Amino acid sequence: MTQDATQTRTDPRTDSPAHAPTITVNGAPRTIAAGLTLDALVATLTAAHRGVAAAVNEDVVPRGDWPTTTLGDGDRVEILTAVQGG
Repeated sequence: MTQDATQTRTDPRTDSPAHAPTITVNGAPRTIAAGLTLDALVATLTAAHRGVAAAVNEDVVPRGDWPTTTLGDGDRVEILTAVQGG
């Protein structure tokens, strides 16, 4: 017996089709996994460990809160990296 490859996944909590959250990162739409934290998102965007700031929905998030800041559908995220020079 074969399984239909076009079968839609459902959310077991609601029996409705699963919806991947979409956020905006620095002005560009991005689909993310449910439960993604700000810390994990920043790690995918920059290797910098210092000089990085992040805001979610126009509120600056302290770096210590990144691991517990879960991103959700519709969130607007800005990631800023400081650069030297002039």
